[in-house]
Amino acid sequence: MLHAQEATGTAPTLEQRVAELEAAAASPISAGDTAWMLTSAALVLFMTLPGLALFYGGLVRRKNVLSVLAQCLGIAGLATLMWWAFGYSLSFSGEGKFIGDFGSVFFKGIYGPSGGDVSFSNHLAGVPESVFAMFQLTFAIITPALIIGAIAERMKYTAVMAFVALWLVLVYFPFAHMVWGGGYIGADLGAIDFAGGLVVHMSSGYSALVLAMILGPRLGFGKEKMAPHSMVLCMIGTAILWVGWYGFNAGSAGAANGLAGSAFLTTTLAAAIGGFVWAFLEFIIKRQPSVLGFCSGIVAGLVVITPAAGFVDATGAVICGIAAGVIPFFAVVYLKKWLGYDDALDTFGVHAVGGTVGTLLTGLLAVKEINGAEGGAELFVKQLTSVGIVLVWSVVATVIIAYAIKFTIGLRPTPEDERQGLDITEHGEEGYSL
Repeated sequence: MLHAQEATGTAPTLEQRVAELEAAAASPISAGDTAWMLTSAALVLFMTLPGLALFYGGLVRRKNVLSVLAQCLGIAGLATLMWWAFGYSLSFSGEGKFIGDFGSVFFKGIYGPSGGDVSFSNHLAGVPESVFAMFQLTFAIITPALIIGAIAERMKYTAVMAFVALWLVLVYFPFAHMVWGGGYIGADLGAIDFAGGLVVHMSSGYSALVLAMILGPRLGFGKEKMAPHSMVLCMIGTAILWVGWYGFNAGSAGAANGLAGSAFLTTTLAAAIGGFVWAFLEFIIKRQPSVLGFCSGIVAGLVVITPAAGFVDATGAVICGIAAGVIPFFAVVYLKKWLGYDDALDTFGVHAVGGTVGTLLTGLLAVKEINGAEGGAELFVKQLTSVGIVLVWSVVATVIIAYAIKFTIGLRPTPEDERQGLDITEHGEEGYSL
């Protein structure tokens, strides 16, 4: 900060500098914690733009790559507008069991004399509320963006935006409040979710499956080749997701402290091991470990460790990584084939299944010395109950939203538009000029 004396060319006296340092020390705002949370918020936004956009964009066919990018961009803008207007308030204001109130609409009251009011209801006492609000915004952006992986290449842009708007109100904001905002799941039930196994991955993953089933399969599904058009983009997106996930998980510690370091460690172990195990299974079964297998396993490892990152030790993280490489693998490779649903980019297999596995493993593997929660039968039952709540709520809400849109503006483009590709028909552009 530029001192008044420096602005006029006069250096501050020693007494003035001491007074400034004493005032900074007395402030409830921690510069270090704030810097880490600002960095974490940027990292989580980096996960969506460009990480998830490139990851999903590489997995679709060439004629639909821009549609995925446009959906990610549109969701970022829509979620931000809703978060500012009332989403943050419904998630983190009030004392309701299932939803917040309108006490912080339009970010009312989040500015205090020290850069933020530290009396707000969350636990980040050393961070300005404005920073906390932006950190949580990035979660609200990426969560509905995950859903588009299941319905890629076959849903109208207007329908996607309408679905996301309603889904945020009926699913995401309530779960953010119930788990992290003092609501029923976190405060009353006592279930734990460090960075979003329940709030992010399960809610989006189960909703994605239901929406994909209501929407129906892509034209030619099971008859035509629908291979990814660019595994290079997919791998780059995966790498960006991995790096950004440190903000997602380690940032959820809320401070630059040992808990953040522990979450950073467990995140790394689970991601690396998940990718290795998934590809190893491919080698055993097909004798060919694929880049897609490595990418899928890495993301699955990140998903499984998300609810557990701040509660388990290194051994627990290794177990989570192995589980991520095995259980979602069979969900993606075999369950989808057996049941015949068209989850285009495996959102359900990775996020719903992985989030469920991670949430339940947290109930078994949590180490009390790390963050106060101890794994065992009692915590496992709480975790299992929370899984049931998220599953049922997400499914019911998604059915209501999807059919409401289907019978009003419609969900799908015409068959002719779908065959031509959504890049041209929805956006008037092509991803590649060849």
